[in-house]
Amino acid sequence: MNSRAHFLLQREFQELKDNDYKGIVAFPVSEDMMEWEADIEGLQDTFWHGMSFQLTINFTPEYNFVPPVVTFRTIPFHPNVDQHTGRPCIDFLDSHDKWNTCYSLSSILLTLQVMLSNPVLKNPVNLEAAQILIKDESMYRQIVLRLFHEPFQLKDDSSESSKDTDKSIRSIKISFDDYYKTWSEIATSKPTKYHRNSMFKDLNFIGQYYKWKKMELKHSKEWHLK
Repeated sequence: MNSRAHFLLQREFQELKDNDYKGIVAFPVSEDMMEWEADIEGLQDTFWHGMSFQLTINFTPEYNFVPPVVTFRTIPFHPNVDQHTGRPCIDFLDSHDKWNTCYSLSSILLTLQVMLSNPVLKNPVNLEAAQILIKDESMYRQIVLRLFHEPFQLKDDSSESSKDTDKSIRSIKISFDDYYKTWSEIATSKPTKYHRNSMFKDLNFIGQYYKWKKMELKHSKEWHLK
């Protein structure tokens, strides 16, 4: 319990509480602090605002030499989130080579929060979401809002409501035409007052976060969508 990772996570937990980041809540659910749960709400001034997504974060005693395993339990319909596993596609979480000990729990959660409203369309893990976003951004927004009320939720094995123990994930396989026919009349959300998170005033954090997005910004279509 008194490992380096344990002490680091204690310190990062205190950092989270001290900063009280808007739309982010995270807390350990195990005594050794290796298992966490988190809720992330979309940024204000985006249509993701008001939608909250549950995550699990699993650390190892080797943290922070290696990244944790992050999984969305409430899976957003998003190009950079695998709809079957709930794993976000962020290079420094996927590759030990791209992980840096400068990253912390706060920077991971803030990156995930920004990722929701800034999808990277190069090599997406949810091809269907990426195709709809490229073809019709307004339609994509409507689908996200609709599906948020019927989320794809990773299920606990002990859930009383789960009758099919062989299926741990609810997923969708619907064509674009079906999406368009079903949800073409859904209204979009209203804009809200812009919120700037204090973390993005930290130039070191901004530099680390945007390293993984530099190549994507060279593509004009993706940049236009962002």
